[in-house]
Amino acid sequence: MKRGIPDRWLDYKAVGKRLHGTRFIAFKVPLKQSLNRQLPCSDAFGPWELLDALNKENQELGLIIDLTFTTRYYKLEDVPDSLMFVKIFTAGHDVPSDDAILSFKRAVRRFLRDNAENDKLIGVHCTHGLNRTGYLICRYLIDVDGMDPKEAVELFNSSRGHAVERQNYLDDLRCGPKRSNEGMEESEQEPVRGLATHRASYTTSDSNGRDDRRPHFSGSRYHSRSFPPIETNHHPHRHHSHDGLLPTPPLLPPPMGAHFHPYRWMPPHPDSQWGRPPGSEERRSRYAPSEPERRSRYAPSEPERRSRYAPSEPERRSSPCLQADRWRAPPPLPRYSARWTNESNGYDRREEEWAGPNMRHHHTQTHRVETYNDY
Repeated sequence: MKRGIPDRWLDYKAVGKRLHGTRFIAFKVPLKQSLNRQLPCSDAFGPWELLDALNKENQELGLIIDLTFTTRYYKLEDVPDSLMFVKIFTAGHDVPSDDAILSFKRAVRRFLRDNAENDKLIGVHCTHGLNRTGYLICRYLIDVDGMDPKEAVELFNSSRGHAVERQNYLDDLRCGPKRSNEGMEESEQEPVRGLATHRASYTTSDSNGRDDRRPHFSGSRYHSRSFPPIETNHHPHRHHSHDGLLPTPPLLPPPMGAHFHPYRWMPPHPDSQWGRPPGSEERRSRYAPSEPERRSRYAPSEPERRSRYAPSEPERRSSPCLQADRWRAPPPLPRYSARWTNESNGYDRREEEWAGPNMRHHHTQTHRVETYNDY
């Protein structure tokens, strides 16, 4: 069994043909929706696909007799409400017991009695719709209808499209004793009606590939055959579902204070906590010196500037250039603005962070250098 699919299930035809002259038709076990989603669309086979196959042959199914020894392949909730259903637990490999044979005969006789005025079929299946199914159908034809064993087996094989495989089943049908029909007219279990009122189908772009196919429903409750559009007024903390079955939580939670949209991100409000790094005002007040401190720290006084840059009287007298062109004092420095200068020097590493990316460093000097070409 691979991924819940029965072993060799794909090796057999889904539905055979009606056994000529009878009400029987054999098919392999139909699978519930969760198992069919693991298969390509062309291989999916459930109770609704069974009805489709019979409708193409202008046949109407009235009863399903389930001979599997499990209930994991489908449940009554998967059976259309137009069908009656009978479950007979029958173990595989071994020849069915007399109790299982009698239960099968009773279910068939009751249906034929209740549906004498119509031509509805009796669908029988085990796992592959072959060995247990073939044995019990042939046993009924031999014991009740009096058909020759060899003829019954050949009729089933040709109608199903596959031959009965287990030799012990064939030996019992051809050479074994007939089973008693005593008590066959008694009712053993009441057939129950299926509970599925809506058909589950699939939307897929590739019918031959394995894909993530989600079901959508047709009926009074699910009226759309496609997924509804995404809401534009999407609530960031509300989980939405396309079809009411599969919740689709948001991939990532939206940031606090940000306006969330399912398709684009909008910048946060400037007054929100994302507007600037926390503690920026504190850092600025901590590392940025005040205006008077900058003036006293970096701006030399007028006497200092004159003594630093003005040549002495002996230098002017000895220099022909200075004699030809009288030296003029440098113009006064402009007032410092509130912004930081790009050529400041003499501050520590913390101040460098505030100077901006375009600042220039003079590592060989320890004080501010200003160059004038007036002398």
